[in-house]
Amino acid sequence: MPSVSRFDIAKIDDLIHSRLRLGVMTYLADAEVADFTELKAVLEVTQGNLSVQLRKLEDAGYVTIEKSFLGRKSRTQVRLTKDGRKAFADYLKALESLVGRGM
Repeated sequence: MPSVSRFDIAKIDDLIHSRLRLGVMTYLADAEVADFTELKAVLEVTQGNLSVQLRKLEDAGYVTIEKSFLGRKSRTQVRLTKDGRKAFADYLKALESLVGRGM
């Protein structure tokens, strides 16, 4: 039987744990910055769904969203913040401590 004191599921960040938000965080951890259309294509989601999930990550301070124009075309870029990187690293550690126990 596992030690109850070491089994701490509360350390899993619910905000990151969503499939789509986890995909965003994982992609940005490697890419540093991504265009909205790039994220939409890579994650295979609708524009509306991605917008909602990015807003949640932005409200938490995990990502910044920068809107600009390239010529006449609007451009939205997303990047992880310092707090977002830390939260993602903490999330991965918490997940590893839970999953690694049974392996």
